[in-house]
Amino acid sequence: MPHGPLNLLTDVQGLSVGHATDRALGSGVTVIVFDEPATASGTVLGGAPGGRDVTLLDPAMTVQQVDAFVLSGGSAFGLDAAGGVQSGLRAAGRGFAVGSVRVPIVPQAILMDLLNGGDKDWGLHAPYRDLGYEAYANATKGAFPLGTVGAGTGATTANFKGGIGSASAISSSGHTIAALLAVNAMGSVTVGDGPHFWAAPFEEGQEFGGLGQPSRVTAEDRAMRIKGLRLTATTIGAVVTDCALSKAELHRLSIAAHDGLARAVLPAHLPFDGDTMFAASTGKRESNGVADLMELCHLATLVTARAIARGVFEAVALPYADAQPAWRDQWVR
Repeated sequence: MPHGPLNLLTDVQGLSVGHATDRALGSGVTVIVFDEPATASGTVLGGAPGGRDVTLLDPAMTVQQVDAFVLSGGSAFGLDAAGGVQSGLRAAGRGFAVGSVRVPIVPQAILMDLLNGGDKDWGLHAPYRDLGYEAYANATKGAFPLGTVGAGTGATTANFKGGIGSASAISSSGHTIAALLAVNAMGSVTVGDGPHFWAAPFEEGQEFGGLGQPSRVTAEDRAMRIKGLRLTATTIGAVVTDCALSKAELHRLSIAAHDGLARAVLPAHLPFDGDTMFAASTGKRESNGVADLMELCHLATLVTARAIARGVFEAVALPYADAQPAWRDQWVR
């Protein structure tokens, strides 16, 4: 399956991606900024989610379009990040018109990274509003880094350091679709104790090592591996396409993206995960109808699974004595 030139979310025309990273804090923010308001929806399937303006993404709700998506560490403290992004958008004259006022629409999802060893003694006010504005200011249309950056800075999984991952694909009718994930799963992204990724069947080239699938998967490999009492969970992200889709169609696309999450993380959608997937359309290319939607749902599953594996593959360990090791620490020599 072909992918875009960067194999990143920015292969989709009409958006930018920015990170703000604080390794001393062990956390950060990632923002997806749309050039123009983008039709959007989303789905929450984790049992312990945290978010802002997520309910308005329901197809039954009035607002159809968003100005940006925010992914943040910090658990509930991280919800301040959307305010920083709103500040940048407001200064740019962006937002939903309410009389003479414009209100930037910025849905946000958070992940729990408060127990990863970073310095969380920030005083009276958490730093996430400033990190949100910094991520907005850093947004670029070109290549952006993966791994231990932005909202993936403090992310972990059951056995290896998590991080930011992204991947893209091009449909048979020429539409681009891509995913960006902050991988902080309660479960495991790899098969048993080996180097292979659960997402290996969907890998393009060697985007997460090219190791392929293990020769066999045993019952022990399939046994549950989770963080246990280190409840630093939740995988959050977005799939975006340039195909003009309705809010209801994008809701369906977000569900398909969760299918990709479940193919890349075992187990997924647990009671202490807050797994949330946004979906948006920049509308730069016309849809050919239901056939396009079905293929894009299929591709949403694939790019989400690939992005999750890339997030772990590209991550590096944080510089703390008890930091979780990265996949690269064990399997890259």
